[in-house]
Amino acid sequence: MNTKLQNVAPFYEGWRLTNERLAQTIGALSSEQVGLRPAPHLWPIWATAAHLAGGRVYWLCHVLGEPGAETTPFTDPAGDGWEDDPDHPRDASELVFALESSWRIVEHCLDQWTPEMLQVEFQRERDGQKQFHTRQSVLMRLLTHDACHAGEISQTLGMHGLEEPDLWTGRGRTLPAQS
Repeated sequence: MNTKLQNVAPFYEGWRLTNERLAQTIGALSSEQVGLRPAPHLWPIWATAAHLAGGRVYWLCHVLGEPGAETTPFTDPAGDGWEDDPDHPRDASELVFALESSWRIVEHCLDQWTPEMLQVEFQRERDGQKQFHTRQSVLMRLLTHDACHAGEISQTLGMHGLEEPDLWTGRGRTLPAQS
């Protein structure tokens, strides 16, 4: 029996559920609601969600050279993101498309990459320095980046009296409480 893992997708299954719940929650928001901010000087929900999705495209397509940027709203992953243009707020349907299309790139990588591929290094120049990143380090960066900004969106909704996305239900079994 061949027990060699064919790809890394099984290790990251819960991430997909988080993206689905986030997209579902954002998709139900009005234009006014996606404009809510946790504080006057912080990004509105639409900019945070756009930054989350754009970060996936930047790291996977621009830094690691994976295909798919052209299937997202971030066709120039090295350029400015939606969040960099505060005069052009995005609506819920645009944000859902950004989350779903950028997720397809993540999903493709998880389906194609094997454990042996995770330690391959890639170079990025930033601020006059060469940085080296592995596929594993980029996956961890994106996973924690998504979690951080999903939490920000959840908190912003909660502080404005709106229902927060339930990002964790469905990850494990639940049983009815016994009396």
